[in-house]
Amino acid sequence: METDNTGGNMGGKADVEMSENPLEPFIESLRQQLEEQDPVFLIGVIVGLAVVVITCVFLKYFLSSKTVRSAVLLVGLCDAGKTLLFSRLLSGKFKRTQTSITDSSAPYKAKHERGSTWTLIDLPGHDSLRSQYLEKFKSSARAIVFVVDGAIFQKEVRDVAEFLYILLTDTVISRNAPALLVACNKQDITMAKSAKLIQQQLEKEMNTLRVTHSAALSSQDGSVGGSVYLGKKGKDFEFSQLPLKVEFLECSARGSKGEEGGADIESLEKSLAKL
Repeated sequence: METDNTGGNMGGKADVEMSENPLEPFIESLRQQLEEQDPVFLIGVIVGLAVVVITCVFLKYFLSSKTVRSAVLLVGLCDAGKTLLFSRLLSGKFKRTQTSITDSSAPYKAKHERGSTWTLIDLPGHDSLRSQYLEKFKSSARAIVFVVDGAIFQKEVRDVAEFLYILLTDTVISRNAPALLVACNKQDITMAKSAKLIQQQLEKEMNTLRVTHSAALSSQDGSVGGSVYLGKKGKDFEFSQLPLKVEFLECSARGSKGEEGGADIESLEKSLAKL
């Protein structure tokens, strides 16, 4: 009886081993076939598979990089009117605002026949916060709306140019090249500077900043590291020299009729509709 049980156990173990390796005959057959193949053929197969894998990885990265950048960032100094502009673009309504200390975001549907929808993000303008929020959202930017207070631009030109310089020399922004819309706000105020004048003064200021920043960032061997050179070397700076599309436009988030009326932001809405 004991002998019969031992034999039964051995037979059971064999059955288990057979059931655990159902693909073994196939694997052995495949191994033999590969050994019989010409090495050149095998190398060709491996190279072909590698090309397919690399192509798939590249396409995934390329397509994802295109679809991820669906944000429109509202940036600028404090009190430039970004948050009111944010409200006007979304609902058309006037809203009393205060200095933002965090970001606000909402879906924004462009006003054109296709009706594309972007994520509109209002970033804080305080100098202690703007850099960290720009760092957080810059990779997803399809467009950047740089809001300028046209009424007091003459007093803020240096600070505006500094922030714009930091933004434009950022390596991620330079590589992705989002559209840049410089919204010269508060045009309802009589003394507000025009978009043309603001562009001209910023180009002069950026030209000066380019020289001072390049000198400060130069390493001992004379090369500049960690920053994108703005414009063309040997020429005075102009926004037309940049790799991204730049447009200066005039608007008034408050509107000429004040709180009771609508905003004058048609030019901005048209530009956003072209994204």
